[in-house]
Amino acid sequence: MKHDIERIRNIGISAHIDSGKTTLTERILYYTDRIGKIHDVRGKDGVGAKMDSMELERERGITIQSAATHCEWKDHHINIIDTPGHVDFTIEVERALRVLDGAVLVLCSVAGVQSQSITVDRQMKRYNVPRVAFVNKCDRSGADPKRVATQLCEKLGHNAVLLQLPIGLEAKHEGVIDLVKMKAYYFGGENGEEIKETDIPAELMDEAEEAREEMLDNVSLFSEELTEAILEERVTEKLINEAIRIGTLSLDLTPVLMGSAYKNKGVQKLLDAVIDYMPRPTDVENEAISLASEDDKILVSNNADDPVLALAFKLEDGAYGQLTYIRMYQGTINKSDTVINSRTQKKTRIGRLVRMHADEMEEIATGRAGDIVALFGIDCASGDTFFSDGFEYSMTSMHVPEPVISLAVRPKDRKSQDNLSKALARFVREDPTFIAESDEESGETIISGMGELHLDVYIERMKREYNAEVISGQPQVKYRETITEKAEFRHTHKKQTGGSGQFGRVDGYIEPHAEGEFEFVSDVKGGNIPTEYIPACKKGFQSMMDEGLLIGFPVVGVRVVLTDGASHNVDSSDNAFQAAARGAFRTVYPKAKPILLEPVMDVSVEGPSEFQGEMLRTIMQRRGIVIGTTDEGDFVRIDGEVPLSEMFGYATTLRSSTQGKAEFTMEFSRYSPVPRELSEKVIEDIRQKKAEKEGANVS
Repeated sequence: MKHDIERIRNIGISAHIDSGKTTLTERILYYTDRIGKIHDVRGKDGVGAKMDSMELERERGITIQSAATHCEWKDHHINIIDTPGHVDFTIEVERALRVLDGAVLVLCSVAGVQSQSITVDRQMKRYNVPRVAFVNKCDRSGADPKRVATQLCEKLGHNAVLLQLPIGLEAKHEGVIDLVKMKAYYFGGENGEEIKETDIPAELMDEAEEAREEMLDNVSLFSEELTEAILEERVTEKLINEAIRIGTLSLDLTPVLMGSAYKNKGVQKLLDAVIDYMPRPTDVENEAISLASEDDKILVSNNADDPVLALAFKLEDGAYGQLTYIRMYQGTINKSDTVINSRTQKKTRIGRLVRMHADEMEEIATGRAGDIVALFGIDCASGDTFFSDGFEYSMTSMHVPEPVISLAVRPKDRKSQDNLSKALARFVREDPTFIAESDEESGETIISGMGELHLDVYIERMKREYNAEVISGQPQVKYRETITEKAEFRHTHKKQTGGSGQFGRVDGYIEPHAEGEFEFVSDVKGGNIPTEYIPACKKGFQSMMDEGLLIGFPVVGVRVVLTDGASHNVDSSDNAFQAAARGAFRTVYPKAKPILLEPVMDVSVEGPSEFQGEMLRTIMQRRGIVIGTTDEGDFVRIDGEVPLSEMFGYATTLRSSTQGKAEFTMEFSRYSPVPRELSEKVIEDIRQKKAEKEGANVS
């Protein structure tokens, strides 16, 4: 199809785990003739859905990596990214939403707005991504799309407006009523490909007219022309669609559609809504920042004739080298063109240019503004910007959450050693939330991530993709240290060696600082510490934040106030004042009553109401606090806060307590003080482990 940026839609499919995202994407690909046969996520044929191209995804029935594809619908080009639902892989959702213009928020018609629905919605708001809601699984027992629309308003604060009504629910679900066209749609044929438009059944007409009136009342707020047309009784389909589009793009309206992807109902109407209501690339304002000055910002032009500006948002290392997914914001890239990496300032020649269809590649000659394509053999990192020579601007990168759990791994044998190194280098490059560090004391490799499942998947991938057998230790929580009291310091660093010596004195105090990780304030008067040495003092104190003196975890929530000091005309230097600051912190830190902080997780447990007592018990037994309980008939959700250290092995406990019928999600919430009686034990255990490692190294 001829490139026309006005006919491009870049959308994501996002939802809570097991809401039907991948199944929905599979149907979209089938109805747009991108695939010739439908395969289900856990289908009996063992093939699996197209977008779950990784073997692990097909085995576990979950999406681990976001996958990109594209299709054509009614003379429009749609780029689609299917994202994971599990919070452990939240970076995949973050980077997808960073480059997408719109999104489809998929909700289960039975479970409604779930915990991860809330997380995904928060991510959409972070990047100002307009969305259309698709209430899936209307064929399931207990389906109630109207209740889900109400939850969108109450739990997510959306102005959710029904554009459709279901024709039957549960086993009797046959199709949908379109409140814009005021027609009924039935989906027949072997796979729902035959769409039948009819008049609305008489028994549903009153309900449809009432719902349409409510819809028009909401939608008319975004169009004076539509308001006048309603009063003059000359409402047209075009006027309604224009008003819905205005409200959707401003994030003040969420159109709600419905159906059953698994039963092949309502998907084509959702595609129509994507075309009608989702933004064109030109509708979205994206800023680029000058490399010369952060204050110099411009709006990207979305013009294919302007200098190139493209963001690398996802990397994959395959059999043929690194694959780099890029979003083109302006300009045109051709094979053999040269672009510059904003981070490294290196020039790169474009070798292969491809368009992705899950794990398949289609060679293309050109990538233009508004499109999502991929480059082969480019040396870059996730979040890098590429630009034309002379156009030195960079796109802002994505939000990357901090890892909360770590694990020690070591190769089983010599052969696995090299393979492990290759695997870690690749995974760290691809996933900003996965960190690998070498423990110099023990010689072990410490991997850190977003949860047990996150690390478990990477260990399995090391084995399958790199033949790296590893032995893993017990998971280690990423604790933090902080102080609880104000304490004063007066420290002199004095060292005399051959030639010039070192001298620096720093006076001041440290105190708890609730608003951030670390703050440095200089109140030095009279020049007792020359101005040029103040940054060195800050650098010295800041260097002590990486490893606290309690048990060696990073220190947060500390303000250092420098009030006085002394210098020497000859012996003072940057190094001397850095050393003075470090010495001062070592002496004052124990006086400030340091304590241990632990990560606390937002935990949401969902399952049948008959197991509510058991589900509550599993939270309370783990030092958990129940925040709220939502009872939806036969279904209950319990929201709580539980320390991460108590969550290891929780999946097994929950399954055994509920006959495998309940599920849970957890997400990092905040750091909170460890109770005193437990703190002493944690400190003792960690010190003992360190001592054992040191003893093993000596022997």
